[in-house]
Amino acid sequence: MTFDFRIFSIMLAFVALALAPAAEAQNRLGNTELNVPATLVAEAQQVKAGQSITLAFVMEPKPTWHGYWENPGDAGIGMSFDWTLPAGVTAGKAQFQVPDTLLISGIMNYVYKGDYAVLVNLTLSDKVRPGPLPISVKSEWLSCTDEICVPEQDELSITLQVVGKDTSTVLDKRFDGFRAALPRPLGSEASFAVSDDLFRLSIPLPANVEINQPYFFILEDGVVDYAAPQTFNRDGDRLILETGARGDGFDTITGILKIGNHDGFLITASKGEVAMTGLPLAGDGPKQEGSASLLFLALGGAILGGLLLNLMPCVFPILSLKAISLAKSGGNETVVRRDALAYTAGVVLVATALGAVLLGLRASGAAVGWAFQLQDPRIIFVLLALVTAIGLNLAGLFELPNINFGNKLTRKDGAAGSFWTGALAAFVATPCTGPFMAAALGATIVLPPIAALIIFAGLGVGLALPFLLIAFVPAIRSRMPKPGPWLDSFRKIMAIPMFLTSIGLIWLLGRQIGTDALGLSLVFLLTVSLILWWFGGGQMKGLSRGALTSAAMVAAILGGIIALPDEEAMQDQKLAHSSGATLPSEAFSEVRLSELRASGQPVFAYFTADWCITCKANEAAAIQRTETAEAFEAAKVAVLMGDWTRPDPVISRFLEKHGRAGVPLYLYYAPGEEPVILPQILTVATLTELVSKPV
Repeated sequence: MTFDFRIFSIMLAFVALALAPAAEAQNRLGNTELNVPATLVAEAQQVKAGQSITLAFVMEPKPTWHGYWENPGDAGIGMSFDWTLPAGVTAGKAQFQVPDTLLISGIMNYVYKGDYAVLVNLTLSDKVRPGPLPISVKSEWLSCTDEICVPEQDELSITLQVVGKDTSTVLDKRFDGFRAALPRPLGSEASFAVSDDLFRLSIPLPANVEINQPYFFILEDGVVDYAAPQTFNRDGDRLILETGARGDGFDTITGILKIGNHDGFLITASKGEVAMTGLPLAGDGPKQEGSASLLFLALGGAILGGLLLNLMPCVFPILSLKAISLAKSGGNETVVRRDALAYTAGVVLVATALGAVLLGLRASGAAVGWAFQLQDPRIIFVLLALVTAIGLNLAGLFELPNINFGNKLTRKDGAAGSFWTGALAAFVATPCTGPFMAAALGATIVLPPIAALIIFAGLGVGLALPFLLIAFVPAIRSRMPKPGPWLDSFRKIMAIPMFLTSIGLIWLLGRQIGTDALGLSLVFLLTVSLILWWFGGGQMKGLSRGALTSAAMVAAILGGIIALPDEEAMQDQKLAHSSGATLPSEAFSEVRLSELRASGQPVFAYFTADWCITCKANEAAAIQRTETAEAFEAAKVAVLMGDWTRPDPVISRFLEKHGRAGVPLYLYYAPGEEPVILPQILTVATLTELVSKPV
């Protein structure tokens, strides 16, 4: 074990303070020789009988030295006062300014790193007579650097003058600054709870109060783990803190909620029920110096994750459109570069726009995550119409010189077509969460909005990167095939991925709105196909039917949306999904998770959605396999499944708590241990090895 001389010096400090009376002559060194010298000053030199006056211990640490708050944290000693006061004069409780944190070798200290003041009110009775009023106090405190600690003490004195009630007094303006750094009374009582080694504190605080890097300094010792990180959520007009707990021996606690530099509130809290509701507080998380490194790491993960998205099945159908565009260009440098830049612009713009909408919804209090738009069957209806139309167009059923619909945009020649193809690729790619993306998107929860938008834009850059390389690397571009008769056959072949995507969207609608309403999507698909067939037939006869076709398509989409089942029917369908699985599961809830962990049972919790291709692939290849089910049954592993196909605020908050902006998320809880976050690509071996390890 590494020896920490600073901890040893604190131990010596306790001994030295205990022996202080014997060494008093040697410790009264005078302010100039103390590492944190103290000066006793009064707000006024004159005081009146029956009134109060404020004294200040002005503490001025030397460079690299610091003093301590009244609760020093894991180590240190608070300041003490031994008053010598005339008859009729009483000293109140010391008032400490908002402190700072100092973490050294896992030891959390509550300190003052610069000049600070400790205020004490003296109250005079009506019987105190005019004349000199000598005040003296013997004070002891601990002074430390990051390496050593020295116990210090001094006898401080000041003589005031008691004057008549009609005498005017002059106030020291420095006290205005001293009081400004004191915590303000909150005025409303908070509540706290200790459960499962977690401490939670719910503070009534209006949503319009500006908060920067909050921290709760608790006065009572033995309640919280000082070194544990503090997580804050905002739920309307309440601020909720969660951190590690050490004990549960108090019915009431007090402390300071720091909300900015030298700015905070005095908190009094009573024991009660506290749930970790709301959303992570904007700005809660890394300090400013750490935000830049987090941003660069997350941006790199977003670009790499976007690049790997091109290998995912959810993106491939849209890439077929871009493949046709590249084939048409025949490797022409100017055309390829123009189209690649336009495609990139479409991808980046839509990825950033989706991120902006996501951040806006979160800021408004909605619990949403990445791919939130595919949780709405109305969006699925629009996508089904668009993908079906593109597939029929590629198959040669009709051409698009006149029809005013979304797939015209993706089939235009030139930069405009490339732009809208990129926009569609970004929109459809969101159900996929590949390697490196989870951490990158999770970082958008804690980073400032501008930094989060940069990460979303980086995801778009990664998605467009293959086409940028083709456009700007001659060795790759020279291998592009020349246009020819083969292009028409290639175009028709590329219709197949589009039709497969349509089948996938129909399946997704069935999962969201139920098997009875699945017929609605099939009727809708038939209607769209007939409209486009009629339009294509008119083209063969030289008839212009563009306006009627556009109106018919809009009417079909609106009619389908209106005919969708209500929310209650969709929730009933969600409950029906859990039956018949190879690996049975219970619906996820934090209450059920806590019950299972308290009973000592291992737990596998996974979070999925029907529109998440990665999720479905993992379930087919690893989770819903006989080998996995048998291994989990033998080890008595409880399985909890969080279905995020439809919006679920409880699951959204749990994902954010674990640094995820979307699914999938896989967690394994061994008895008595912290959860293990599993990789996003699972195998049977990954799961079975979990339960085969000795506990």
